[in-house]
Amino acid sequence: MAGHPQRGGSFTVVSAKASILIARPAEPVFTFVAVDFFKNYQRWSPEVQRLELLSPGPVRVGSSARQVRVDQGRRTETSFRVSVFDPPRRVEFVETANRFHIHYHLDPVGGQTRLTFAFALTRVELFMRPFEKLIRVAVQDGAAQVVRNIKGLVEREVPDQNSSC
Repeated sequence: MAGHPQRGGSFTVVSAKASILIARPAEPVFTFVAVDFFKNYQRWSPEVQRLELLSPGPVRVGSSARQVRVDQGRRTETSFRVSVFDPPRRVEFVETANRFHIHYHLDPVGGQTRLTFAFALTRVELFMRPFEKLIRVAVQDGAAQVVRNIKGLVEREVPDQNSSC
């Protein structure tokens, strides 16, 4: 599924998907990724230079934030909101102008969790089309890095309930 552009009208969809097995149960992984998203997001996505929560209270459908990212030297500022919050299975985000969608899906596998991260860029403007292949590669590399970063953080910081002390 990674990097298959779909043309439609004046835009192109670029998507990426990456999965990884995390040696922790789904509930604490969901807490780390979704419940504590605004606390942990910049830790697994260091391209985020600034993150501002726009909604008070716990993460829920409708919670919104503004971020400033620097990806490969390009600075962007976007606002996004939580579109799906389904503990302990998935959390999804959509950019407020519908330029991208982000999905984190968690599937229990024994006492472990398969984390799948999917990203869809819903528009590649005409002036960026000559760089579409590079964009697809960067998006896929970024997806793979996100799941590796989350796995590393969770396995270091979330106690293993199966190990004896």
